[in-house]
Amino acid sequence: MAKGVFSARGVASPLDVPHPALLHVAGPVSWPAGESAGGLVKRFWILGAALLISIAVGTIFAQELGLLGRYDDARYIKQTTEDTNQIVFARLIYNGRIPGYYKNWYTDYPDADHHLIEGLKRLTNLNIADHERAVAINDPDLFRYPFLYTSEPEQMVLTDDDAAIMREYLERGGFWILDDFWGSFEWQAMERQLRKILPMAEIKDIPHDHTIFHQFYDIDKIIQVPSLAYAYNGGITWEQDGFVPECKGVWDDHGRLMIVINHNTDLGDAYEHADNPLYPHYFSGYAYRVAINFVLYSLTH
Repeated sequence: MAKGVFSARGVASPLDVPHPALLHVAGPVSWPAGESAGGLVKRFWILGAALLISIAVGTIFAQELGLLGRYDDARYIKQTTEDTNQIVFARLIYNGRIPGYYKNWYTDYPDADHHLIEGLKRLTNLNIADHERAVAINDPDLFRYPFLYTSEPEQMVLTDDDAAIMREYLERGGFWILDDFWGSFEWQAMERQLRKILPMAEIKDIPHDHTIFHQFYDIDKIIQVPSLAYAYNGGITWEQDGFVPECKGVWDDHGRLMIVINHNTDLGDAYEHADNPLYPHYFSGYAYRVAINFVLYSLTH
């Protein structure tokens, strides 16, 4: 139930749909009873086809907008630049490893951001702008935004100047949300970049009793939120070797949580596809709850 200084409004939404307990598989994975090896092979063919379609769509999207996963992408995005006294949802533009790759700062952009903004406006009294904003690391306006969202952080390639800017942003009270990366390889890639910013950072699990999990909604467990491919792959929620979802954090010297790391999960897809009948509402509902907590926590701590 919603609580705190921001009151929830009584409207129907995916957040009103309860989510079931999910089974996390440990040990060897076998196919369901009664399903032949041929059926399993067919399922993986379908999964592979869905992945290829996703890559193709993401690449086409990037090409149509002229996006390469670089700072210069900001010049090609049609977005509101007018000054506002409202809070603005900001997504970080970083230099990516592979130009035009479907996994980059623009993954799920702009639909995920816009849908989350709609949820924040509908379910809280937060004075948040209708428009989202994508901002490059080297943009002086970066420091105007109290929180930043980053998709596919394993794709970041930070220079020393980038790292210094992000370090200053965090030290001055900024809050950073990392999302949508999977498995051990992508974790290592993300951590290498994070260490450029905060070489001595201690990355720890955020305890379940931490305020961030009870800021507005009570989040009692970490659920693995899958991408849209879940609808086509027989209900598999994980990617690569990312079987167990994690929500980790980095704290400053005063005990303030300043970075939230969502690993082996895809909150962005859950907002993006909240209106897609193929995507289960209980994943979207959970993701909205978590994200609303993150945003409100960032504004009050």
